[in-house]
Amino acid sequence: MSDKEEKPLAESRESGDMDKEEEGEEEEEEEEYNPSFEEDRLQQSLTEGTLSWEESQEDGEGLEGKWIEKEEQIEGKEVRGEEEEMRGKEEREERWEEEETGEEEKSEEKEGSKEKGGEEEEKVEEEKEKSGEEGKDIVLEKTEESKKYETPIRVGDIVISSESSTSIYSVAGTPESSKSSLHSQSPEVSEIYQDVSMKMDSLEEAVVGSQEEIGQESEGISDQEKEEARFGKPFFPMEERQKLFQSKDLGAKESLVSTSTEDTLFQKEDDSKMYPLSLTWSFGWNSSLPVYYMREDRRILLYVCGHTAVIYNVFKNSQYHLQGHPNIISCFCVSEDRRWIATADEGPDCLIIIWDAFTGIPVHTIFDSCPEGNGIRSIAITRDSKFLATISDAENQKVCIWKWTLAVETPTCMLELPKEYGFQEHLIFNPVNNKELVSNSKTQAVYYSWFEDKGILTHSAPLLTEKTFNKLVGKFSQSVFHLKLPQILSATKEGKLVVWDIHYPWASSTSASSSAAEAEADADSASADSAVSEFPFMKPRKLVHLQKEAITVLTTIDSYIVTGDIKGNIKFYDHTFSIVNWYSNFKLGAIRTLSFSKTLPSPPTEKSNLPTDCTLRGDLFVVRNFIIGTFDATVYHMTVDGTKLEKLFVEPRDAVHAISCHPYQPLIAVGSVCGIIKVWDFEKKVYLFSRTFEKGLGVQSLTYNPEGALLGAGFTEGTVYILDAMSLENETSEPFKYSRSSVSHVSFSHDSNYMATADISFTVAVYMMVVKNGQRVWEYLARLRAHHNSIRSLLFGIHLDSNEPRLLSLGTDRFLIEYNLTKSYKDHLEVLDIHRTDQGNYPTCMIWYPPLTKELFLLICNSGYKVKLFNATTKMCRKTLLGPAYGSPIEHAQVLPVKSTLELQKRYLVFINRDKVGLQILPVDGNPHKTCAIVCHPNGVSGLALSYDGHFAFTAGGQDRSVVQWKINLGALEAAVSLGGEDLTPFYGLVSGGREGKFYRELEDYFYYSQIRTQGIDTMETRQVSEHICLSELPFVMRAIGFYPSEEKIEDMFNEIKFSEYVDTGKLIDKINLPDFLKVYLNHRPPFGNTFDGIQKSFDVLGFTNSEGKKAIQREDFLNMLLTKGEHMTEEEMFDCFATLFGLSPEGWKSEPAASCTKGPEICLEKELPEEITAEIFTTEILGLTLSNHSEQSDQ
Repeated sequence: MSDKEEKPLAESRESGDMDKEEEGEEEEEEEEYNPSFEEDRLQQSLTEGTLSWEESQEDGEGLEGKWIEKEEQIEGKEVRGEEEEMRGKEEREERWEEEETGEEEKSEEKEGSKEKGGEEEEKVEEEKEKSGEEGKDIVLEKTEESKKYETPIRVGDIVISSESSTSIYSVAGTPESSKSSLHSQSPEVSEIYQDVSMKMDSLEEAVVGSQEEIGQESEGISDQEKEEARFGKPFFPMEERQKLFQSKDLGAKESLVSTSTEDTLFQKEDDSKMYPLSLTWSFGWNSSLPVYYMREDRRILLYVCGHTAVIYNVFKNSQYHLQGHPNIISCFCVSEDRRWIATADEGPDCLIIIWDAFTGIPVHTIFDSCPEGNGIRSIAITRDSKFLATISDAENQKVCIWKWTLAVETPTCMLELPKEYGFQEHLIFNPVNNKELVSNSKTQAVYYSWFEDKGILTHSAPLLTEKTFNKLVGKFSQSVFHLKLPQILSATKEGKLVVWDIHYPWASSTSASSSAAEAEADADSASADSAVSEFPFMKPRKLVHLQKEAITVLTTIDSYIVTGDIKGNIKFYDHTFSIVNWYSNFKLGAIRTLSFSKTLPSPPTEKSNLPTDCTLRGDLFVVRNFIIGTFDATVYHMTVDGTKLEKLFVEPRDAVHAISCHPYQPLIAVGSVCGIIKVWDFEKKVYLFSRTFEKGLGVQSLTYNPEGALLGAGFTEGTVYILDAMSLENETSEPFKYSRSSVSHVSFSHDSNYMATADISFTVAVYMMVVKNGQRVWEYLARLRAHHNSIRSLLFGIHLDSNEPRLLSLGTDRFLIEYNLTKSYKDHLEVLDIHRTDQGNYPTCMIWYPPLTKELFLLICNSGYKVKLFNATTKMCRKTLLGPAYGSPIEHAQVLPVKSTLELQKRYLVFINRDKVGLQILPVDGNPHKTCAIVCHPNGVSGLALSYDGHFAFTAGGQDRSVVQWKINLGALEAAVSLGGEDLTPFYGLVSGGREGKFYRELEDYFYYSQIRTQGIDTMETRQVSEHICLSELPFVMRAIGFYPSEEKIEDMFNEIKFSEYVDTGKLIDKINLPDFLKVYLNHRPPFGNTFDGIQKSFDVLGFTNSEGKKAIQREDFLNMLLTKGEHMTEEEMFDCFATLFGLSPEGWKSEPAASCTKGPEICLEKELPEEITAEIFTTEILGLTLSNHSEQSDQ
């Protein structure tokens, strides 16, 4: 520990000694700081519970106060026995024994200490202000209601503060493996606290009772336990403490982090039943990021899959997922002892999360770490795990140092890099000095020196050109610090190594240089450039040509410098750059990452089969086992003893869009743009078989046929394969090549006699099974470009009268097209009918609605967050409902399969939107509580598949190269729905103010005013008040409450109400009550209201750019569009509308005679309307609406 860290402890003790003088007690001489005292105190701290940080702030009682109290108790005993002062080293044992035999005296002193508690709290509060920011270790508090011990929770040399609201878990415990793996000095102590509920009295009974037992065997107490006894606390192993707490029934709740071991993670219980959708497995690996070797004995790896970090146990074939990032993880790192994992993501709202690898618990989260950029590009952690360093992913990159254990949200220092340095991608700390870092871009290496006391981060970045060494240097890949010398090594894509010398200021260069002569040379060299630098800097020393192949990985381990290159070679060099050994005969792909085990290699024995190095002596080559990751997304394990290379897994190295589940087996087929199809058993999580296609063939779509015997595959360049489902061999002699663009959809008919495909050129192709020479073969039938925009769904169905297949396609052009397969022939695809599904929004997907009613429906989702039900025969829109609204509309949906007839009456819909996967309870009725969703792929979901039994959903992540398996728990969704209320209760929450709000009261008034209107406003007859209004009044009430539906939407509303009971009763409905009206209104209105942005988009499409740079429409063009485009108006209707908007018509739809203009409507409109109409003018001057400040700012 540094002097700066030691000082607050000394001050607190001196302050405690002053308190003792005031109480009239003898002082114990203050001991000098003992380097081992820190570790001893940490072990002692593990025997105590702790309280929350907030409570400690209120009471202001620190560990110093606890030490003072205990030392006062001990000194009180010294007064009673003068002989103890002559015992020397035995003094601590005598204190222990005397504390055991003097319980009554101890209790009296405790009462005395309670009386002076108020004075002590004030003094301790002052002590805390002095030492709080300079390494205060532990806080103890006493509350008025109950007294509790609070102790720092430490793991290894790390103590983490619980002050952060996101760090809900604390850390404690010091595993021996963690201690042995750290090679740095004892770190500065920071504050991590855990919340426990432990009663003081019960704890005292437990401790005192245990002291009596230990006191009987005081002669056998170890030195460490004696040191603990000095503070009046016994030493207990973790197991004994847990048994002690349980036996005394203390109700203590130990932190899972503090009591965990390396085996805790994969022993945790499955909590998937708590959530409707739970991630159970991740297929894939982001091969742009490294793989870390976490643990050798269990073969545990750490890698990233999308926005999730995966801890994979190879031997158990199990995964644990670190979930919490809302964006794709862009970089991550692990501590030297493999206890701490730091992950960072990309995006504007990026997070940095530090995880405990033993439990998978996030111990600290840093929000908005890079508010101005696109997230974090690179992250590094010091060898002692105390500090993090990050480089932002922004135009102007920033390097930040974080004291993550202090639970702070801002970096301790920050440095902005010039653009000339290039895009810095790789960052690493000096393993022997956590105040030094190095990073590099492809063209520039940067050395950083952190002066913690001054709070500054300096840097040095000499420009390196071909003239520097008169040789081609090449682009940088990675940089590391030299093992033994103050140097930095930068590898290049030319197989070379740039050696940089680190020059330290003259005042301290003698300690940094290896000799006085070298220090003098450094100083002279520095002064040659300029005056002697005040801060350390680096200069290029030499260029070492290591090999011919481009170096992609550069790292150090033990005494070796290790490189991996583009040819798959792995080479080991000593500190003089002499080669020691290499692996080059395994024909690996380009090396992406090398990660060595934290376990030191065993000494060679007679049974060892270690390779020999390439030195003249031919010594045995001893190095740790390591993990190899290649750019082709393959991960290997190398066992050095015996030179055994084991392939652990191969994942897609390119985008994954195509997934399909087998119709009655637990199989999933995954296709990648890199041309590989893999089949997995998703229940056993076992890879079964695969096929890699020739270069240039990327898999875009996959579908099993209903029998599960065939697998249809569409490729990116237009080829269509029909494969055997079990062998992936071709079912046809040659693949079909009738398309010139990517095949986006593949679908089979229910009898597997037809297969249809759709490509991104808006073309539908049909293939047919025929019998030739007694064999069933597939032939091309016909293709048709029926759409003029992208095809969103391709669907086979069944004709109810003939059981023949029917084929439908739905496009973004809003057309639903059905094809006549029976009348189609070679090269001619007959169209049966065409219907338009939407007016303003465009459709996104189409499925068959399950038979929950007597009427057969097509379910179509659109871009307006609506779900529409169309009659499967007439194509009439029968219902419009509010769909799930989770940031983007539904893009694909499937009905969850069922396995029994009992489940047919309760069906569910699984859907995906831009970045989420969700569940919807059927039938859809607009109730927002009947749906849920979770982020599955932040950069976009490209595929959805459901298991044959309905237990799992699978999502493909496209560019994140992953497929995620989700366990479906319908009970959790049903429980959430019940909390939302019944009947109309969920719908009341969708309107402002709810059931008792102003909006609903006005709706009631309009509803009953509509009854008065239909009976005549001026009538003198008795009013007949009912619960219904005529169907013809519906549009007027809708407009009165602020919703202005188009004529087509009004027609859809009428059809929805009129035919709501027709299938059951055969009667048409001509009236509607208030509850049903509310549902119709909520389901048909825009989900987010009408916004100025929507109006502006219309003007962007229809208008021209005027002299002010705004989109505008000429007055003549504006009037002409109202009369001719869309649901066009008549001249009379248009004039009446404007007369009402301009106040010329006080009431009603028709203008009053007094408001008429004798010169005709054109003259009036020319006066009222400006020559150029912008979105602002249309909104404020014509419609009379007021723009909010947000709308004005966004427009600017």
